[in-house]
Amino acid sequence: MRGTAEVIVGMQWGDEGKGRVVDAVMPKCDVVVRYQGGANAGHTVIVEGKKYVFHILPSGMLYSGKVCVVGNGVVVDPDRLFEELGELSSQGMDRARLVVSGSAHVVMPYHKVLDQLEESVRSKEKRIGTTGQGIGPCYVDKFNRTGIRVYDLMHPDMLRDKLDYILGLKNQIITRIYKETPMSFDAVYEKAMSWSERLSVYIGDGSAIIAKALNEGKCVLFEGAQGTLLDIDHGTYPYVTSSNPTCGGVFTGTGVGPKSIDKIIGVAKAYCTRVGEGPFPSEDLGEMGKYLREKGREYGATTGRPRRCGWLDLVALKYAARINGATHLALTKLDVLSGLEEIKVCVAYEYEGKKLEDYPADTWMLSQVKPLYRTFKGFSEDTSGVKAMEDLPQAARDYVKFIEDQTGLPVIMLGVGPDRKETIYREV
Repeated sequence: MRGTAEVIVGMQWGDEGKGRVVDAVMPKCDVVVRYQGGANAGHTVIVEGKKYVFHILPSGMLYSGKVCVVGNGVVVDPDRLFEELGELSSQGMDRARLVVSGSAHVVMPYHKVLDQLEESVRSKEKRIGTTGQGIGPCYVDKFNRTGIRVYDLMHPDMLRDKLDYILGLKNQIITRIYKETPMSFDAVYEKAMSWSERLSVYIGDGSAIIAKALNEGKCVLFEGAQGTLLDIDHGTYPYVTSSNPTCGGVFTGTGVGPKSIDKIIGVAKAYCTRVGEGPFPSEDLGEMGKYLREKGREYGATTGRPRRCGWLDLVALKYAARINGATHLALTKLDVLSGLEEIKVCVAYEYEGKKLEDYPADTWMLSQVKPLYRTFKGFSEDTSGVKAMEDLPQAARDYVKFIEDQTGLPVIMLGVGPDRKETIYREV
């Protein structure tokens, strides 16, 4: 009997709460796979009041007996990977078994240096808002065919020759363009060799592991980082990440075929946030934006940067649903809206006096639009202890129903508090 495969994908600008959704779905799954991105992501899971933040490790690491795969589409920062594993061990966690795809590319020390140097020389208006973790430069090398893969770390002589050539190129950029001190070959090579021994016990063929699990009738869960509106192809370019967080990234980032996917769960907050630069039509720059930030604790899990906050953008959400072929929705942080007299939802844009109901792919146009809102009655009740949809305040139910009607997607999971237990599950 063939197994099942589900995808968890962000429907906004990242930070939607994908980690908690993966954590909630994980009990029924056997394998969870991270398919793109790197340590610039931060997935937070809260269990009995204790917070766990995963940057590279899949969010299913808290479940013993499961298999967690870092796919070939991920760019791996070994230092951050070992740091996360060490944190789990120090907390006495009986974690899942980890497999790191040997085909995944490695974030090298020079990638971080170049990332930070490049961002530092951009004017304020042209900054991308990168986390400085070396993700972009690593992906650049991947597609320029000058990258270092995890497999390469296992072959010292080949790595030495490869690194000698690559670091020579990087040092020319560092010294001639940025006028900085060149990086030491010996230091970089020794660092890579120290990673080699520790990584060797985790290396495997992620694609083969996934195929075997599905052939044995098991459940596989694919976890993306960031969100649809940060996708390198479909996001607000150039204010995007360097990979494909959308569902399409699953296939290239893990080696699984499109026919294997059974369910695509899009994750969205009950409002909107964004970290970094770029257009954000429904952003609230006033008191409401501050209120959402503080009540929702909207600070980046990776960088600690305050997130830009605003009302839910249904134009963007419907676009994300289309791009991903989403079949279901998971709505998080509904509890943050509790206490408001009214709740707004962006239902369309206005551009040069005309109403737009479709999300514009033109980033400049998107930066010029004005949001058109529909206002809903708010609710004041505490939702954290609610276990069923029918027990929510009527205003909250009306809000969720409107989102379902507008997107055409059923909300099968609803976050009503920060903890793992504060989740409403619905069968559809």
